[in-house]
Amino acid sequence: MTIYDSVEPNNNVDIIGSNEIMLPQYDPHKKDLPKRTDYIGALSWLRAVSECIGTDVVFALDEALMLQDLFGGRSDEYIVWVYGDDELTKFNGIVVLGNSISPLCVKERNGLKYTDSNRTLSDAFSNEDILDMQGITEALSNYYFSHNESFEGIFIEPRYEKRFEELARDAIDYYNS
Repeated sequence: MTIYDSVEPNNNVDIIGSNEIMLPQYDPHKKDLPKRTDYIGALSWLRAVSECIGTDVVFALDEALMLQDLFGGRSDEYIVWVYGDDELTKFNGIVVLGNSISPLCVKERNGLKYTDSNRTLSDAFSNEDILDMQGITEALSNYYFSHNESFEGIFIEPRYEKRFEELARDAIDYYNS
């Protein structure tokens, strides 16, 4: 059984790329999350975000890559990608990718839950039209060089294999450009 066999057939649950995601605009009526620039290191910022949210979430995309130590993040980080309740959109910058996710795709570090590398890549490819893929490219580069110049351990859905091959070439050359 693969991770993708465990996907549940429910639009708001755990279907990779099933929801049409829109980036949030700032709304003065919503609560603000802690600012990335007020924290040293991604982990301390994500802890503060988690405490501010006050409910169980699974961090995804850039935030998951930060927790995997594959991407340092951006100093002006505004968007926070999560799996969790729709009520989380009461915060500025929160993007809910889905209401739940298979536990097979979730890791935990210092009490913070996040998507594993394979799920993070699938989420990135399925939302590529609204993402800045720089973080994914940097993360893939770091993965490659920390795994003896190999992408071993990464499993890509067949529909994303060609795009992964392109991104992998960019990742290998990332620090040379």
